[in-house]
Amino acid sequence: MSNNESFIDEVNDEVRRDRLFRMMKRWGWIPILLVVLLVAGAAWYEYRQSREIAEARAFGDAVLTALELPDDTARTDALAEIRAAEGEMPVLSLLLAAERLAGSDPEASAEALRPVVADTDISRIYGDLAAFKMVLLGEAGGVDDTTRTQLLDRIATPGAPYRALAMEQQAIDLAAAGEDDRALELAQSLLDEPNLTQGLIRRVTQLIVALEGEPSSEAG
Repeated sequence: MSNNESFIDEVNDEVRRDRLFRMMKRWGWIPILLVVLLVAGAAWYEYRQSREIAEARAFGDAVLTALELPDDTARTDALAEIRAAEGEMPVLSLLLAAERLAGSDPEASAEALRPVVADTDISRIYGDLAAFKMVLLGEAGGVDDTTRTQLLDRIATPGAPYRALAMEQQAIDLAAAGEDDRALELAQSLLDEPNLTQGLIRRVTQLIVALEGEPSSEAG
């Protein structure tokens, strides 16, 4: 009886080994393929990382080289010739706008800023900064009163990165238009905004005093 059981166990083991061998023969390529895919994926990731780093360094070197040129026109031309990736374009446009403004060409400066303002896919920090720079260019940059108002309304929305600066400009515009009460109300509310710089607090306080208002006792 013992010999029969031993024989049956051996047969069962042989059957299991035979099944396993057939499964490995049929499906054994799958784990090999998975290993190959993992290795290839890791290699591609490393390649992409190294390529992106190299491109970022090349972009930075090109920008620094352009900014080190002694002539305004040469700097502007060099920046305009730089090929930038999608994520680098806002930075390049802001630099180009600054150089064009330094070269006494506010219209060309505004032209460089407009694509950044219009691009809704980029970080709001870049878009709102470009919008605020266009506001500061004013009529010299082809920014009419309607556009100025629209840009300031956009920048002054709650939570926007340059909200306080936009509110200051809005208060100034109201005062210039003779709407002193609204200008005073806006200026006083501005002093309640968080993280104001001392320079901004001082300017707004001066505006409130000029409008014959009373600055908040907590200001500054």
